[in-house]
Amino acid sequence: MELRQLEYFVTVAEWESFTKAAEALHVSQPGVSAQVRKLERELGQDLFDRSSRTVRLTSVGMTVLPYARAVLGAVSSFRGAIGELGGLVRGRVAIGTVTAMSKAIDLPTLLASFHEAHPGVEIGLTEGSSEFLVESLRAGRIDLAVIGRTGRRTPGIELYDIVNEPLVAAVGHRDPLGGRKQIGLAELADRALICLTPGTGLRRTVEAACEAAGFRPDIAFEAADPHVLAQLAGRGLGVALIPTSLARANETEVHLVDIRPRVHGRLALAWRTEGPTGPAAAALIAHARALLPAAD
Repeated sequence: MELRQLEYFVTVAEWESFTKAAEALHVSQPGVSAQVRKLERELGQDLFDRSSRTVRLTSVGMTVLPYARAVLGAVSSFRGAIGELGGLVRGRVAIGTVTAMSKAIDLPTLLASFHEAHPGVEIGLTEGSSEFLVESLRAGRIDLAVIGRTGRRTPGIELYDIVNEPLVAAVGHRDPLGGRKQIGLAELADRALICLTPGTGLRRTVEAACEAAGFRPDIAFEAADPHVLAQLAGRGLGVALIPTSLARANETEVHLVDIRPRVHGRLALAWRTEGPTGPAAAALIAHARALLPAAD
């Protein structure tokens, strides 16, 4: 059994495709298939069900997958520890982020300063919903994430709050609320609302706040980009509920109305507390915490 075979097996399992796994690994698809077949012959069991268009793990494959990841993680930590003993941090780290980031977070500067401090570390970046990013953390696909924060905690995930800002109601300048400075959340019960997509921390926060105010929100439009939400509101399609800093970036298009009681959008750094964490990932987490002060 070779480490390369385990790496190919894990990558195919994550992508659910031999072709996509080969692209991710920068090798030929027949080469990936041959190495996985060799691993299956050695184990005496099929690891994938290839009967459909999508490659699926067999029951044996699902059982083996966590052990394969653990072996690869241990090898990565071993190599990182050797590099650390030599005074160097090397390897690869991956960070994920929600699209609806506060203007208070300068992610390019954070990554650039980390690269300057640790030029031997390769950095990967991906975007997604908070739910997707938490699952990616737990699966070991990323090392650190900026996620939308709700009251719920996920076992095995540490959270460090970095943004805590109120949401505002953004409306078109001709909207009936266009002359208001403040509104009670319950007054929006009969309005078409514009909000982020399901799976985001902000969406869960809005839904929970509306439920506490005694109504179920009528989400007429949803999008992953808060600037699109503001543009929709600016054209009279409803009331957008977005963080203050992002709303102010679109003030030429919308009128902003404070919400009472206040509803806060929060962002947090998230990382795994269970499973191996290599020196490169630990360095990235420490760097991010040092650069991003804790939210009030």
